[in-house]
Amino acid sequence: MLSKIPIKEDLSKMKKEDVDNEILRAGLIAELDAISLYEQLAAMTTDEDIRKILLDIAKEEKTHVGEFQALLLERDKEYAKELEEGKKEVERKK
Repeated sequence: MLSKIPIKEDLSKMKKEDVDNEILRAGLIAELDAISLYEQLAAMTTDEDIRKILLDIAKEEKTHVGEFQALLLERDKEYAKELEEGKKEVERKK
């Protein structure tokens, strides 16, 4: 369920200019994992109050995903280009 996020030693082996993008990706991974966890827990509980809180927290995590994504799109032009290509491929398959 939880992804492995690079640790400091792994980042120290990278080119300095790539470290910030990897930090953003690690944040993105962490938020996606949190969304998955909270939504799975919400689906498992029979307590409606707990379900509502978990889904509300998951929704907040989605905002965090958007923040990390926006920064990454600004900084990693190849990522932005490939993401756009992916969108086009999906549209062609519809």
